[in-house]
Amino acid sequence: MTGSPEAGVWRRKLTAAVRSRGRLCVGIDPHSAILASWGLDDTVAGLDRFARICVEAFASDIGVVKPQVAFFERFGSGGLAVLERTIADLRAAGVLVVADAKRGDIGSTSEAYARAWLDPSSPLASDAVTVSPYLGVGALTPFVEQATEHGCGLFVLARTSNPEGAALQQAVTATGASVAQAVVDEAAAVNTRANDDVMGLVVGATRGHGLDLRTFSGPILAPGLGAQGATAQDLPSLFQGSSELLLPNSSRDVLRHGPDVAALREAAIVARDTVEHALA
Repeated sequence: MTGSPEAGVWRRKLTAAVRSRGRLCVGIDPHSAILASWGLDDTVAGLDRFARICVEAFASDIGVVKPQVAFFERFGSGGLAVLERTIADLRAAGVLVVADAKRGDIGSTSEAYARAWLDPSSPLASDAVTVSPYLGVGALTPFVEQATEHGCGLFVLARTSNPEGAALQQAVTATGASVAQAVVDEAAAVNTRANDDVMGLVVGATRGHGLDLRTFSGPILAPGLGAQGATAQDLPSLFQGSSELLLPNSSRDVLRHGPDVAALREAAIVARDTVEHALA
């Protein structure tokens, strides 16, 4: 793939967002326990109220928000309708939306997933989507094509925050590199061909990732901040030289301050400012 009229759009959009509203990525994770803690029913109506509160709290001060798609999908068509409206409302407010869908397949199926999450004509259209490389990074080509065409981004799973991922992600390939490092290197090559940093990484902030990120210029989504144990103070050493478009993700640690909109907004702002101070 060579450059296109859309080359560089995603990096510019993301850079503008983090410069104006900070690098924190807040997760919207409406699992049953958090709905109950907010005094909401575990129903589509409860989900809808939860999502509306989150949009109101985050829309003016947070640059990147990541809805966890599974917690909407579990309600079927009603949940997806709430997700569609949530994505649209956040984007209308100038928030970049990362759909945490972790999609990945081959051929026409991969293309269908890519169009569902990145094509502007789709009701689920987002600014970026998380993808899995474990059918091969090359199988993600339809996602790369859609992202490049529409000025969107991808976040490919490299070194995730869950301990179960280590056995696979740290396995050594025939070249002597780990599987996770091979994903990093292939993602960097994709970005060079696309003439944009359309392919970002997911690298957990909860443990030493062991990756060489020196040649990777794209964005990095770093889950694990807060409830999973990572702190903002851990970020500079974990991601030395990779902080410009580093997006530390906090979900539960912010969401526990709801359902009061003002308290939720303040918690997000405090988390955002703590991240910015740590990375300054």
